[in-house]
Amino acid sequence: MPPSKLDSLYRRMLITRFFEKGWGKPENLRKVFQFRKIISSRESCFKLVPRDYPVEITKKEISAESTLIEGQFLTPLELHLPGVVPKASQQAHFQLLIPNKWKSEKHKPVCIHLAGTGDHFFWRRRNFVAKPLLKSANIGSIILENPFYGLRKPNDQTRSNLHNVSDIFVMGGCLILECLVLLHWCERNGFGPLGVTGLSMGGHMASLAATNWPKPLVLVPCLSWSTASAVFTTVSLIKIGNLLLKINYYFFKGVMSQSINWDMLETQYFSDGQYRERLSKMVTVIDDAFSAGQSFIKNFNQSLHELKEDISDTRKIQEDERSTNTCGDIYETQVGSSYSQDSDSSIFLTKSLKNSKLDSDNLTIDNSNQDLSQKVDGIDRDALPKESTKSTLTNLMKFILPLSAQDKSDKIDITKTNWWEREALQFMRGMMDECTHLKNFSVPFDTSLIIAVCAKDDAYVPREGCSSLEDIWPGAEVRYLDAGHVSAYVLHQKLFRSCIIEAFDRAKKVYGKDTGEDLKCDTTYQQLLQKYDKNIS
Repeated sequence: MPPSKLDSLYRRMLITRFFEKGWGKPENLRKVFQFRKIISSRESCFKLVPRDYPVEITKKEISAESTLIEGQFLTPLELHLPGVVPKASQQAHFQLLIPNKWKSEKHKPVCIHLAGTGDHFFWRRRNFVAKPLLKSANIGSIILENPFYGLRKPNDQTRSNLHNVSDIFVMGGCLILECLVLLHWCERNGFGPLGVTGLSMGGHMASLAATNWPKPLVLVPCLSWSTASAVFTTVSLIKIGNLLLKINYYFFKGVMSQSINWDMLETQYFSDGQYRERLSKMVTVIDDAFSAGQSFIKNFNQSLHELKEDISDTRKIQEDERSTNTCGDIYETQVGSSYSQDSDSSIFLTKSLKNSKLDSDNLTIDNSNQDLSQKVDGIDRDALPKESTKSTLTNLMKFILPLSAQDKSDKIDITKTNWWEREALQFMRGMMDECTHLKNFSVPFDTSLIIAVCAKDDAYVPREGCSSLEDIWPGAEVRYLDAGHVSAYVLHQKLFRSCIIEAFDRAKKVYGKDTGEDLKCDTTYQQLLQKYDKNIS
């Protein structure tokens, strides 16, 4: 289904701009990329946070039916990567909302709620999610403040405008380790079963955090997907060898990409050799164009049939315009002649592809690494479309592609085809996949406790060309809303809460009080501090 127009309109109304200062310090990026290999493995990441990690309670309020506790602790990422986390973000702040009386002393469910983009402080999650969960299902909630947000926002940062691309990876690294601190703290205080959830960016951060807990953990990511790369960049499809349907860069993009100054990122990328010569070699694009091309070709026959219908409709529109439009002669000269040439055997490939299927398993990449070659058995390549076909479909794209892709006055152009322009875009995709793609992280302990909720028409978090959650996490359940990102957020809060309740009910039925086997963390907090002192000395 087409991306939500409401999502695009809402994004255009916002003035938030991301990464205005660039990629971030090369040295910090190098540390983050190296550290990602540690926190992406459950066995190694779990050992980074001691079971006795200290949490300070700063405030406690008791009302008629619930108790609100506020606390703080030093983010473990500062101990492992000194200097990477801004000073204002180093102290983690959270609120705990629990009932004054649990329905069962043996069953005290608590869920950690992570913030989506722009969700500063605690009130929104406390009032829209935590309080209703407490009232309807007796589920407690921990509301964790994101680094760079609310109480943890650097003084020189405006609203949610992260200064550097590296900030979003620092945020993710902090939240992964901070969730481990809070899960340990919950266990020490007798809470359980435990879970983690979030909306949008918070949903993806929750997914990353859940991969490193070595016990059953409820996970309900809402309005997120398998990677953040499609949110900030494009997913390009596809240039097919000799068929050359001229859909060279038929793309899907998250509307968040419109909030990025790509020209500045490109300039910085090429002006400092460390980004291009060192850091670009440390990242890998997971869902590359080749994989997207395979998916495209598997559905090629159906796509071709739909394309033929679109062209037929376009021709009818042109004929109507010629009879009423005074500029028809000019239009016919530029476009109409392309359709008239060799119409029976043009882009429809009716003669050569009728009753034929493409072999998607026989794909190779030529030496230029730009075109996909297609081996098609039983097809006369001389019958395939020539240059006239290319121009035909190129003009047809004007009718098929969204208007935003045709707007030449749009300042932000992320569909660039020159290598020096696209290289920075690929670097961004590689960075996002390297640090956020769920394929790079461990599979959660029990995927049957995962209920993911996605919006079918989500323009903020596109799914096309990205690995599916079902493939990465076999056994996880994915539910789809007939809505866009913004409308789902506004209209379906009750559904998100019901999924959280259902997932906790599953955990209770399957495990009861049994928390499963546990990895051991032999390091104590004092030993971790001694290691930190050595690192900064």
